[in-house]
Amino acid sequence: MPQSIDQLKSIETWVFDLDNTLYCATTNLFGQIDLRMKSFISGFLKVEPNEAFKIQKKYFREYGTTLRGLMDRHEVNPKEFLDYVHDIDLRKLKANPILDKALKKLNGQKIIFTNADVGHTLRVIERLGISHHFTDIYDIVASNYIPKPQPEAYQMFVKKFELNPKLTVMFEDIAGNLKPAADIGMTTVWVRTNTQWGQESSKGKHVHHEIDNLTTWLNNIVSLY
Repeated sequence: MPQSIDQLKSIETWVFDLDNTLYCATTNLFGQIDLRMKSFISGFLKVEPNEAFKIQKKYFREYGTTLRGLMDRHEVNPKEFLDYVHDIDLRKLKANPILDKALKKLNGQKIIFTNADVGHTLRVIERLGISHHFTDIYDIVASNYIPKPQPEAYQMFVKKFELNPKLTVMFEDIAGNLKPAADIGMTTVWVRTNTQWGQESSKGKHVHHEIDNLTTWLNNIVSLY
């Protein structure tokens, strides 16, 4: 398992989470999504916003995503939910030419593995100016709504793209989502955030690298080539 920076030059596949990973969490885009999830639940279940927020977080912790809980407990239409919660203002998201250059120099295929959907993913990476670097997007629909960190989602992902986990690196802002990746042999990189859910399980051996800024770290990697 390549865990030193020098050994990472042998990697064949680079797997990136989307939100709070490919862009900095300080943009607070997920804060908008969070509010829209609460709004959707409040309207759909006809409960007060405070109660909707409790349900939202309860399902996130129990099911991996709020959506999975809503589907299992309340038969929510997933497309309606995803369309609603991802209808957000992306103006704070700016093109990142430094990340663009780093991804261009990074050897190997690059895939996005996200609990969001393709539509939201494309809007984000187009705003960042990096959409042309990714060979594929594996979203929550592709995984049959089985979210990270469910091990089955990772097994399906590896099978679909015929990956060698030992030659694959995964980047995530939620440390707990890296455990199934490490369990099947991937090298893991935790992009630190100040969110409680992102930090949970961050002290385990499944986190091989901890970084504060994806762009800076990738530039260090490509400088070795």
